[in-house]
Amino acid sequence: MDTVIEFKDFYFKYSNQKEPSLKNINLKIKKGEKILIAGSSGSGKSTLGCCLNGIIPFSKSGSFKGSLNICGITPYKTNIFEISNHVGTVLQDQDGQFIGLSVGEDVSFIDENNCVSKNKMIENTKKALKAVRMFDFIDSTPQELSGGQKQSVSLAGIMCSSADILLFDEPLANLDPKSGKNAIKLISDIQKQTEKTIIVIEHRIEDVLECNFDRVIILNNGEIAEDNSPENLFKINAFKKYGLREPLYIEALKYAGIENLSYNSLYEKKNIDKILNWCNSINISKKNKTEVILELKNINFAYNEKKEILKDISFNLKKGEILALLGNNGAGKSTLCKIITGIEKEKNGDILYFNSSLKDMSIKKRGENIGYVMQNPNHMIIKETLLEEIEFGLKLRNIKNTTEIADKVLKICGLFHARHWPISALSYGQKKRVTIASILALNPKILILDEPTAGQDYQHYKEFMKFIKSLANNGVAIILITHDMHLALEYCDRAIVLCEGKILADDTPAKILSKSYLMEKSNLEETSLSKMAKIIGISPNLLMESFINFENKREEI
Repeated sequence: MDTVIEFKDFYFKYSNQKEPSLKNINLKIKKGEKILIAGSSGSGKSTLGCCLNGIIPFSKSGSFKGSLNICGITPYKTNIFEISNHVGTVLQDQDGQFIGLSVGEDVSFIDENNCVSKNKMIENTKKALKAVRMFDFIDSTPQELSGGQKQSVSLAGIMCSSADILLFDEPLANLDPKSGKNAIKLISDIQKQTEKTIIVIEHRIEDVLECNFDRVIILNNGEIAEDNSPENLFKINAFKKYGLREPLYIEALKYAGIENLSYNSLYEKKNIDKILNWCNSINISKKNKTEVILELKNINFAYNEKKEILKDISFNLKKGEILALLGNNGAGKSTLCKIITGIEKEKNGDILYFNSSLKDMSIKKRGENIGYVMQNPNHMIIKETLLEEIEFGLKLRNIKNTTEIADKVLKICGLFHARHWPISALSYGQKKRVTIASILALNPKILILDEPTAGQDYQHYKEFMKFIKSLANNGVAIILITHDMHLALEYCDRAIVLCEGKILADDTPAKILSKSYLMEKSNLEETSLSKMAKIIGISPNLLMESFINFENKREEI
């Protein structure tokens, strides 16, 4: 098998940083391999990807040592057009990916550049969009799409690439669970059908490993820490060691004292007994929150006369409650939160804040009590450095001690060390943490977070959610728009499922995630705990509730 990528004693340092982001990289990738590159935020995985696709040095400058060879060329000594003939890329930042004025134009771009005939180009575009379930949006503009829909279109675009190497940077970051599963299957199918070399940069380990990878390369502090098969890495606890989350069922097996960490072990009676004994040993406790802080009554909304986006939405949010908004891409989750903040105006219905209507309240006035962190950090950031960005909102409100407050939230969000860095030097995940920090600094009574943990490694995810729980314990009401079923299960008191603009369910996350028909209808995906429960013949709700309470007790200790 031919080597298509080779790093030899490779180092890279950004122009505006003192230390190299990549150090001593020695790596060979062969033609037709499927490789997962994983690591915590700042480990160097995205930088490695940027060295492969030419973003470094043609968009981000820096200095090199050692050598990098891709299909016989040295990428940083050629040009980005030449590199694109060998490496096709789906970027983590969807807005940086779009070129066409419509979805159809964008997916056709590669074929058009390669002088493919019009009929063949149309055929390829339709086929690619159907594969990612986006054909109905062929005439839509990118601005009309949700984050997850944009990601799906980017996947369709890469299917038309003639490049022998396909690079996917966080392909699951904005996709609902079922779409994420379909995306990974699609990537796997592309590899099987075309024998292209596939490189996926991702830290949603449970989701991405649904399909087999030849090797997993774990980066840590800019160096290759592990290069092995997924199975071997689970055996030596490598994922956990380097700040990545293992699949939930593997964690549950370990908690129950089972050594064979595979689904096969679930068919053995002794292991079933161990799991049942572990579940029965856990006290399932619930905290009831009663004071209503926000109430939505019969909210309807449409962007135009043709399609109603939200239909008769009614629910309440209690003081100190963490509420998950779940549903497929385009279900109306982000639109609903824009209505709560006043960015969009409801067609009819009412929103009450402590029993007072918000109908005549301006966005600015609502913003004093309701903080909203958008899904895409590039839609919020306006300053040059991290510290300036956090201080900006505080200064607008004439709040004193801005630097002291900014430093505090930057520490909470794991960015204090980079407080004087330019925003342009940050990864997409780090930018998300900046936007969250800027809203937290304003001390809102209600906090709405749109996909807050997308692009975050497990360590920062845990630290951040621990902080979110502390806010809730102090009375802040929190709405999390999320595709992360683990987050909903472990941290949310309640979940609401939206589908086609309507509320399908309003219950505890464990009960919702144990109902197969809800999962299917709303494009959600069963957690591995639910699958595990079905194999051993117990209630998925019981296993999930036991797991949550066990995790909570471990954190308290």
